[in-house]
Amino acid sequence: MPEKGRAVRIALLSYRSKTHCGGQGVYVRYLSQGLADLGHEVEVFSGQPYPEQLDPRVRLTEVPSLDLYRDEDPFRTPRPGEIRDGIDLLELGTMWTAGFPEPRTFSLRAAKLLRSRAAEFDIVHDNQCLGYGLLDIARHLPLVATIHHPITRDRAVDLADATWRRKPFLRRWYGFLGMQQKVARQIPELITVSSSSATDIIEDFGVSPRQLHTVPLGVDTELFRPREQRRVPGRIVAVASADKPLKGIAHLLKAVARLRHTHDLELRLIAKLEANGPTEKLIAELGISDIVTAEGGLSDEALAQVLASAEIACIPSMYEGFSLPAVEAMASGTPLVASRAGALPEVVGDCAELVEPGNVDELTRVLGELLHSPDRLHRMGIDGRRRALEVFSWAAVGARTVSVYEQAIARHGSRAVIAPVGAAR
Repeated sequence: MPEKGRAVRIALLSYRSKTHCGGQGVYVRYLSQGLADLGHEVEVFSGQPYPEQLDPRVRLTEVPSLDLYRDEDPFRTPRPGEIRDGIDLLELGTMWTAGFPEPRTFSLRAAKLLRSRAAEFDIVHDNQCLGYGLLDIARHLPLVATIHHPITRDRAVDLADATWRRKPFLRRWYGFLGMQQKVARQIPELITVSSSSATDIIEDFGVSPRQLHTVPLGVDTELFRPREQRRVPGRIVAVASADKPLKGIAHLLKAVARLRHTHDLELRLIAKLEANGPTEKLIAELGISDIVTAEGGLSDEALAQVLASAEIACIPSMYEGFSLPAVEAMASGTPLVASRAGALPEVVGDCAELVEPGNVDELTRVLGELLHSPDRLHRMGIDGRRRALEVFSWAAVGARTVSVYEQAIARHGSRAVIAPVGAAR
């Protein structure tokens, strides 16, 4: 256990961590950096796709799976020689029966690794895996888990949007949720990113309010900042997994299709679209392919430049447990239109225009009014930048996270106190 003034030795677990996987990958990258800035020792244990551009002070231990969902060959059938053990068989069998195995199988692999390395760490921090293997880890080491939001909310939106033929497959795909609910109830210290998410986790997962600690996410305000170049007139940008109904991109596309008749505008989707998927089809049906572009896999710098180049950023989600794109847009000084859904009102405060989720009429009206109101857009941009600087920073996130580690270690039976570490090494 750490002595007074010593760095905390942290095992940070993430079953998939590349930033294109969404908020989880961004969280791993910047939280580990923030913890290293505070002088703590961080080792990331990750399944595929692995994190990119980790801080040099952060060690990466790869936890290889069968990588059944790799971008270039999703739902692949591995060669017999790739099967190493029973966990691999469980992973393959779950995929073959339409389930999603990664949270469970990653946790089992991580438990095997940590069983022999327990003396090397003071705390284990899980990033929304919530697999059964964590219960084995908790017998040997203090454990904290982050739940960005309950995936039950994703399931509800997907089921509501699905045809009757697809509903049984979706229920099977989300079969891991029962495991996550059971495991979450047995972890005394849980971190979530907003009070809205905390309320939803209590309701959907049946955890006690005493288990939850709210620690909002941060943003790199030096990277995401207003730029000197002039904003592109009429440019709207949306950063989202566009083919997921939860993100509400279909409603934004319909609003843009209406607005094009009265406004000179373009829509930049920061997303990798499924070939011939629902978003591509809707763009074609609406006849807006000439003013809509989609691009995924941008570097951080390229993403920051696109956000800073837009007149408006839009988050039309049906639900959000937090929303890093909202904070990044505010930090970029880009006026924001967002749904009045989940944690979005809490995150943006009074620095954005809020609309009813799924209401295309209201979204069309608000976007149209803003495109005709340059002074209003200017004020919104200034207010959003100020809020990002005052409320969201990864240094503060790291410090508050360590305070949760202290409670977990104390609960696990240690008498040692983790003292703040003054400077990065």
